[in-house]
Amino acid sequence: MNKVWTTDYNELNDFEKLKLVNDGLDIVERLPKYQKSGFESIDLKERNLLKWAGVNVQKPRNAGYFLMRVKIPSGVMNSDQARVLATIAKDYGRGILDLTTRQAFQFHWLTIETIPMVMNILNKVDLQTIGSEGDCPRTIIGNPLAGIDPNETIDTRELVQEVSDYFQGNREFSNLPRKFKISISANVYNVGHAQINDLAFIPAIKKDGKTDRYGFHVYVGGGLSAQPYLAQKLNLFVHPGEVLKVSIAVTTLFRDYGYRKNRRHARLKFLLADWGKAKFETELLKLTGPLETAGIDLTRGWNAGYFYGVHPQKQSELNYVGLSVPLGRLSAEDLLEVAECADKYGDGSIRTCLSKNLVLANIPTENIAALLAEKIIRRFTPYPKPFVGYTVSCTGKEFCNLALVETKEFALRLAQTLDKKVKLDTPLRIHVNGCPNSCGHLQIADIGLRGTIEKLNGEAVEKFELSIGGSLGMSAGFATTLQGVIPSDRVHQVLEDFINFYKTQRHFQESFNDFVSRLGTETFQELLNPYIESPSKLACF
Repeated sequence: MNKVWTTDYNELNDFEKLKLVNDGLDIVERLPKYQKSGFESIDLKERNLLKWAGVNVQKPRNAGYFLMRVKIPSGVMNSDQARVLATIAKDYGRGILDLTTRQAFQFHWLTIETIPMVMNILNKVDLQTIGSEGDCPRTIIGNPLAGIDPNETIDTRELVQEVSDYFQGNREFSNLPRKFKISISANVYNVGHAQINDLAFIPAIKKDGKTDRYGFHVYVGGGLSAQPYLAQKLNLFVHPGEVLKVSIAVTTLFRDYGYRKNRRHARLKFLLADWGKAKFETELLKLTGPLETAGIDLTRGWNAGYFYGVHPQKQSELNYVGLSVPLGRLSAEDLLEVAECADKYGDGSIRTCLSKNLVLANIPTENIAALLAEKIIRRFTPYPKPFVGYTVSCTGKEFCNLALVETKEFALRLAQTLDKKVKLDTPLRIHVNGCPNSCGHLQIADIGLRGTIEKLNGEAVEKFELSIGGSLGMSAGFATTLQGVIPSDRVHQVLEDFINFYKTQRHFQESFNDFVSRLGTETFQELLNPYIESPSKLACF
């Protein structure tokens, strides 16, 4: 393959120069060698290339432990796969797993000696880790209810699998400027978070007076991190049979023209911002050939990736049950019990959600009562309290080398405290992030918390910055950051003030996002100000 981006070698950053010599997929082939020679034998530069195998060095960097992400395309899996995941966690990962905001499972505490064995075990049940990290197309996310969803226009399971299979281990696209995220969903409630992906397909229709043709509209250039961008809609209508072609073309443009000088300025969103939609669309059509112009959008809201409760499927007498997994953390025993319930009361179908929760599918109506009585289902209840059920966090400094603060336990304590002290009849989404990279998706939260460290008398004190009003609904927009930081032990007091103010001043059925839009952020800043202490020396990101 002619690497067109190498024409000016001196403009490449150091990691790009390393990738020219060592493709990320090359490192996968060296895993057996490292398995024998051990962690210390892996060159420090090459440790970053292990991401292509789906593994990342766990905190602390030199302890020899890794986390691993397992792809679950569109979140569709079965009980046999769940049992394998649970067994791996039990045998190699100290008994814990995390669900992620890309519908994946994440192990911890793996070693270079166990990673090849784990990958072989996963391959036997058609689960992949290669490409779940690294500068390549990541896990293809989508509608976890695909195939059973009364609110979908097209069953997207085969499309997601087709795109996922094409990019899996594909050396033509294993060296992109940065990570590349694809979402494919035909659910009308934007369950694939279209606007924060590099490439997204959302449901649309073309009417020509005779027949209605269902397909997709295309969004490109979304992303979060320290410089968030909402994806932009192209003037295209894509038939289901054209989804792969368009995916290849957009990824090709990113590969060949994306920026490789500064890794902080390398995502597709920066190329699109400079080119503009018109030029991007022109270049895209050169690769795809003619495509129809846009039709009619079918998206009519955003459910933020939540499916709690018992709901009828489009198949008669079958139901799906949305479970709450607080903060996305499970034990191996938890997952084994969930798998047992999936088999005992359904056909073994399990789905993972972008909200870090689970869905059991294909449950006959006559089995619902017995399923709900199971101990694990009572604990991962389909009817969670409003704060524990709608709080999300990133991994935090427990395992992540980039995180400044602990997030999982903090977020759980915060949610439990709010559930005890505040009565709320509508969900309010709280997202906690340990660094500016937005793995916790704080920019699309009703209330986002980003951790920082402040030095006080020579000691590091964990504090949080607040943002409010994020949404990917019909009037999508990122949360607005408020000024100042507050100690972690006072966050619950601030949020109590915010939520009680919302409760007493909102209009009938007014969402928190609409409430913030109507009143502006100044009032919330005034509520926050009494809690802000005099600033000291903040830790640099």
